[in-house]
Amino acid sequence: MSLAQLTLHEAAEKLRQREFTAVELTDAVYRRIAEIEPRVCAYLTLARDAALEEAARADEILKTNRGGGPLLGIPIAIKDNFLTKGLRTTCASKILGDFIPPYDATVIAKIRSAGAVIVGKTNLDEFAMGSSAENSAFFPTRNPWKLERIPGGSSGGSAAAVAADECIAALGTDTGGSIRQPAACCGVVGLKPTYGRVSRYGIVAFASSMDQVGPITKNVRDSALVLEAIAGHDPADSTSADSNAPRYSEMLTGAIGKIRVGVPKEYFVSGMEAEVEDKVRKAIGDLEKRGARIEEISLPHTEYAVAVYYIVATAEASSNLARYDGMRYGYRADARDLLETYTLSRAAGFGAEVKRRIMLGTYVLSAGYYDAYYLKAQKVRTLIKQDFEEAFKHCDLIVTPTAPTTAFRLGEKIEDPLQMYLSDIYTISVNLAGLPALSLPCGFDHDGMPIGMQLIGKPFDEATILRVAHLYEQSTLWHKQKPRIEN
Repeated sequence: MSLAQLTLHEAAEKLRQREFTAVELTDAVYRRIAEIEPRVCAYLTLARDAALEEAARADEILKTNRGGGPLLGIPIAIKDNFLTKGLRTTCASKILGDFIPPYDATVIAKIRSAGAVIVGKTNLDEFAMGSSAENSAFFPTRNPWKLERIPGGSSGGSAAAVAADECIAALGTDTGGSIRQPAACCGVVGLKPTYGRVSRYGIVAFASSMDQVGPITKNVRDSALVLEAIAGHDPADSTSADSNAPRYSEMLTGAIGKIRVGVPKEYFVSGMEAEVEDKVRKAIGDLEKRGARIEEISLPHTEYAVAVYYIVATAEASSNLARYDGMRYGYRADARDLLETYTLSRAAGFGAEVKRRIMLGTYVLSAGYYDAYYLKAQKVRTLIKQDFEEAFKHCDLIVTPTAPTTAFRLGEKIEDPLQMYLSDIYTISVNLAGLPALSLPCGFDHDGMPIGMQLIGKPFDEATILRVAHLYEQSTLWHKQKPRIEN
């Protein structure tokens, strides 16, 4: 087995035992990238020389102290909307095509401090706006299970890199499902922590009240280990929760007791692929066999979630993306005056989907429409949050499908934005409510494409969803299956 196929916790243990070096592990990952990256297209920027230097430093620490943390010497891929000092950060947009950040995002500083090796920056939908990784200004990423399928989005590059063993683990961001949906599409584990659990400082903003950083990994234990490294209070982020994160990996006990699992009736409706429903219901049955008490619950305002999200998120995006004006940094068009500079720079620098969302957001914030759209959407957002609060009076955890379908074909929905938006119908409510949620594999469809199950927890209760996910994972072999990259 190639070293690149190892999970994070396996690689960490073998590094501590000096079975191989961090340089050898990093080199194995780059050999894997050289072999398949032309077909998968997961990365926008690679950092081989810097990564090998980081690996060599990790080896020096490992020689003198076999302890070290679990990320020491581990090759990790970073979604290209995290600021990385000295390493190009584009957000998959022409408007930031040559931007080199002068500082690190807080989570990048944390993983560097933990000794992680940054492999490179992964592809995404431009400014994290999309569900298929097709909205990148540079090229689409392909699903390692079938190269003609999408890997999900917006963190499609990170999910594809993990699934294809082009890294040991990855970081992504999740605003409406952008970690969980690609994790489901690529057959890996994706965790969106509670809003405020992980610092957003240094993450290029899309929708500030919903953006959250999280890990994409090969199994649940690896997600717990990465979350331990990146979670915690950050004074630089005013929305960061002032609370210490627990040692999540120590809570994977293999026992869940008589945990109460809620199954929302609104999430099993027409439009879902039959195989997705079948596999998720079987997984729920497996949890019941292992001691969980299954209860049907209701989240009655679910039907409004997509509409609410695409009002609130686009409004925030319109505000956040106003800073890209061709003045201080990023792409600047040749123009005769200030107004033309603004207009031409944004017209040439932004892609179609980003322009669509800026226009939608500007419209719903405009005079005469603010109350009718934005204010009303915020009120319904409160109702969605209250639905979860009421549901959690009757259960400890909620289980749903991650997505209504498996990964669709490249180009299949790119011309139909509404159908594309519906890909996130099961994940959006979690972001509106600020809750933690995790997607993990629970089977495959008839074409061999992965199916994801979503576990939703109470605020700041990542420990419960990780513990239940780990128990389910240990009783199945779905996470052990690997894609064969087609020629």
